[in-house]
Amino acid sequence: MTASPMSAPMQIGPLHLRNRLVATAHGSGAVAGGLPQPGDDAYWRRCASGGAAMVIAGGTVVSPESANRIGNTTEAWRPDAVPGLRRRAAAVAGEGAVPVCQLVHLGRETLGAQIWGHPIAPSALRSPREPVAARTMTEDDIDRVVRDFVVSAEHARAAGFPAVELHAAHGYLLAQFLSPASNIRADANTLDGRGRILHRLHSAITSACADLVVGVRVSLDGAEEAGLDIDGLCAVLSTLEMFDYVSVTAGVRTTYVRDMATTAPPLAPHIPRLRAATTKPLLVAQAIRTRRQIEAALRAGADLVGMARPFIADPMFADKMIRGDDHAIRPCVSCNEDCRTFTPTLLCSVDPTLGPPGTDARPAAPLRFGPKTVRTRRVAIVGAGPAGLESALRLAHSHDTTLFEASPHIGGQLRLAAQAPHRAGWSRLLRFYEDNLDGVTLRLGQRVTPEQLDDFDEAIIATGAKETVTAGSSSSSSAILDRHRVWPGNRVIVVDDGFGYWTTVGAIESALAVGADVTVLIPGPSFAPTIPDESRAQLLRRLAGAPVEFIVEAALTDVRRDGAKTVVSYRHLLSGRESRLHGDHAIVVGQRVASEWRPFERRARHARIQVIGDALVPRRVAHAIAEGHAAARAIITGSAAEQPTAHTT
Repeated sequence: MTASPMSAPMQIGPLHLRNRLVATAHGSGAVAGGLPQPGDDAYWRRCASGGAAMVIAGGTVVSPESANRIGNTTEAWRPDAVPGLRRRAAAVAGEGAVPVCQLVHLGRETLGAQIWGHPIAPSALRSPREPVAARTMTEDDIDRVVRDFVVSAEHARAAGFPAVELHAAHGYLLAQFLSPASNIRADANTLDGRGRILHRLHSAITSACADLVVGVRVSLDGAEEAGLDIDGLCAVLSTLEMFDYVSVTAGVRTTYVRDMATTAPPLAPHIPRLRAATTKPLLVAQAIRTRRQIEAALRAGADLVGMARPFIADPMFADKMIRGDDHAIRPCVSCNEDCRTFTPTLLCSVDPTLGPPGTDARPAAPLRFGPKTVRTRRVAIVGAGPAGLESALRLAHSHDTTLFEASPHIGGQLRLAAQAPHRAGWSRLLRFYEDNLDGVTLRLGQRVTPEQLDDFDEAIIATGAKETVTAGSSSSSSAILDRHRVWPGNRVIVVDDGFGYWTTVGAIESALAVGADVTVLIPGPSFAPTIPDESRAQLLRRLAGAPVEFIVEAALTDVRRDGAKTVVSYRHLLSGRESRLHGDHAIVVGQRVASEWRPFERRARHARIQVIGDALVPRRVAHAIAEGHAAARAIITGSAAEQPTAHTT
């Protein structure tokens, strides 16, 4: 077998990189009061443990005005941050990866968080994401920020980081200087003038820390506000030859973390031009997931390929990819949910083993009935949605496990979700489960009765949930839309349930995909408030110019068929006025109701059952996967995992 180019080592100055795969900048979230907390180093050790060549710790700000009141970003200018940074660097280096500390000043951006002071920027031009413009920086301000970067770099070096990366991407302060759209200072008419601060920073940092490797990150897109188009980016790269490496990514705030609607790496077509624009080691990142994409990027001229979320979903990503075990990689599906909220710290919807600091798994509480079997040999799992699949995966090589599913396919509601436009990322997770169920007996198309479980020592009930369907309407999945023959030119009325989650979005985009006109009734004040911020920004871009209309503060009162048409009646919640809409189809997003699992409870008289996922309470994929993991773990370890046993009634 020919070795993949991703396995080749390389050198950046004095730094030896064991391969070409990099965990790019992100944060652990285990930071409070501006300082790394216990558990921060454990996360970085986890991230580095699976073979990444370089691990870049982000979320490290250099100046007080760039720190938020929450205190969940590391404040690198503070001397008391050094001990936590030292633990972080040692954790990465201890696993054989090169630790890099990314340094950032947000400038006019606040990440939507409150700050103690006031924002500063090259020019008083308001960000489209902020209500006010920042104060224009004076030359004294620039001098001070340069000193802040130098002090922060000195602290990183003292903590054991052999390299720092200056964040000049995503529309933050240094990118604001580089972009003619956000920098209208007197010296901003030329590229040299706009890039002056980067030259000053490089000179000042290397003068203070002569042995420190200094890289820089820049980005494509957002040229209309504080970013660069491809011509501007290549021009900037040609001026950055003083840096030891350059990292290139895409997007500005709200677009730089692409969700699963992005199916191809946005930088892929531009890599040859980027390569030609610089002689320095080139790190390329953004939405790169597969072997084919990685190797194509390396062949096109990238020296290194960077990813953040894939290493969160599976820290062993690099080792598995390099040795050819692609099927064993737990895939990042780019759902942008738990990895973007930091509640309380960095989590992952698809990986239940990433828990809050001090834990080795995401907290989960399956409902348990009956006595623990003295010695479990045979396990039945009823339901092959994400909860049942996770249990089966964990038990595959330790127990005689049978997975029953009433439908002809695995996946449950997740399989339907993956059929909606721009949501196919979930199918990657289902393929992962399908490819790794060796050792599990899979019984598809088989509806199970409680009596059929008597031959098993334990049972896990993961029968999921059903969506209620309003009389006179269709359901909200793309499969139902197809079944009801929505045609181009049809008028489809979508009624949101008031929570604005992906079921509503899927119904809208499914109807638009076949050429229908769509009207959306929303009982709340806004559209899609519960999907991730980045996903909402990208969704609204997709919907721009589409034949879709939103009516907010509108409560459904009735749906009925009138011949070939559907009549939807609703009440305006503020005025109380009653109105009607006439259309070809109505899709009412209904409440999800847990499947009936009580018939299985009688089995708990002589053996334990565990109820997990939507069969308990319909929630999100992350809950189902975490409870599937916890249920299997309780069987494997013989522990109730601190969950009290329920008593049958």
